[in-house]
Amino acid sequence: MRVVAAVRQTPCGLLLLAQLLGVLLYPFMETSSAGRAAFAVFGILVLALAVLAIRATPFLSWVSVLIAAPAMVLLGVQVFTSQGDLFAWSAGFEAVLYFYAAFSMLAYMLEDTRVTTDELFAIGAVFTLMAWGFAYVYVVLQALQPGSFAPTDGGPQTWMDLLFLSFTTLSSTGLSDIYPVTGHARSVMMLEQVAGVFYIAMVVTRLVGLNAARARV
Repeated sequence: MRVVAAVRQTPCGLLLLAQLLGVLLYPFMETSSAGRAAFAVFGILVLALAVLAIRATPFLSWVSVLIAAPAMVLLGVQVFTSQGDLFAWSAGFEAVLYFYAAFSMLAYMLEDTRVTTDELFAIGAVFTLMAWGFAYVYVVLQALQPGSFAPTDGGPQTWMDLLFLSFTTLSSTGLSDIYPVTGHARSVMMLEQVAGVFYIAMVVTRLVGLNAARARV
């Protein structure tokens, strides 16, 4: 009962927790076939949590189900067949869902002047959702145009490499140990840089505005 209550009261918090947990677990999932199957199962779990979180927002939850369904099917096939070439296809659907979830939670935070605990978790969840979304876009780009990111080290970048690249780009850290080398990859990365700067500025402005509103009361 407590788990059900937590899902209902803080769906954004659970989603954020799952994604941060994934950051710690992903390195253990890239070295074996069993790990890659676990990666797919974990991906299905995060997708389900994203759909549940969207239900608390003003956006349409049935749209998220339509986007998540093919991604879950493709991930499920990967669990039982270990077909790595399906990863780029599932990544495309996952990217769309994560961006949809990010925009829905952004609307959730801005729809009123009352800040709930779950809306505070949504601040972090929107950031991680955008990071995941762009990372999956990088997966698709790398599949369509091999060698989009350097250094290649004789092969494509791993999921953890691309997720790390996405986080450093979105947060404007820019460590430059992995970088885009093709025009399309650079275009997407510039969009992510703009999104990261805009989101941080928006959150700061939102918090300042709420504090000012409280001071006037």
